Amino acid sequence: MNELIATLVSVTTISLISLTGIVFIGLKENMLKRILMLFVGFSSGTLLGSAFLDLLPEAINSDFGGTAFYYVIIGIVSFFALEKFLYWRHCHEEECPVHMFVYLNLVGDGIHNFIDGMIIAATYIIGGYQLGFAITLAVIFHEIPQEIGDFGVLIYGGFTKKKALIYNFVSAITAILGAITTYLVLYIQSVAILLVAFAAGGFIYIAATDLMPELHKRTRASISIVQFLTIMLGIGLMAYLKTLTGA
Repeated sequence: MNELIATLVSVTTISLISLTGIVFIGLKENMLKRILMLFVGFSSGTLLGSAFLDLLPEAINSDFGGTAFYYVIIGIVSFFALEKFLYWRHCHEEECPVHMFVYLNLVGDGIHNFIDGMIIAATYIIGGYQLGFAITLAVIFHEIPQEIGDFGVLIYGGFTKKKALIYNFVSAITAILGAITTYLVLYIQSVAILLVAFAAGGFIYIAATDLMPELHKRTRASISIVQFLTIMLGIGLMAYLKTLTGA
């Protein structure tokens, strides 16, 4: 029971990180619009960094490593189909007020957070409090930059600041569901590895087909340089956090 309490405290703390976007609530609309494109570039970098430097290596190094790339492909194709369905369902024959990548980002992030919750719960059960706490810190360090980027993407895609905070938090609390699921059925951890590869495919799809094309809409040399730097900043930060935490 103490392990369950420790796990729930950990995943709840991680879920609350999704509210870091609240620091931008007070910004005026003109100022927020100026920095939104930076968020889009930064989020592209963190998604790619998370997919290639965190999720994929974890899936490849597991017992299911031989099939990991199949699930990456399934993730990419599934997110393509989901985007098509959402566009047809919500924007058929009319201009869509919210970009489809907003919903895709929430789905992908929700799966990722669910997996994080499963991993943290399994770590506390199998490895004890010390390892569980260490993994929790590693996840926190990875989540902070990604959640900041996610908040910016939600607003850029058409959400209000309040709606972006609420939806981002709802996506984050799937970590709690993942933790509880693992406690109820510990063997499902093997399924989590396959979801890791699936989520990686989703992140690659969102970054490469939705966010980066938005960056291409602005072609001025100075803006392009800033966009490139924000992408590299996102990738570099995820790489640094990977080496720093060793997770």
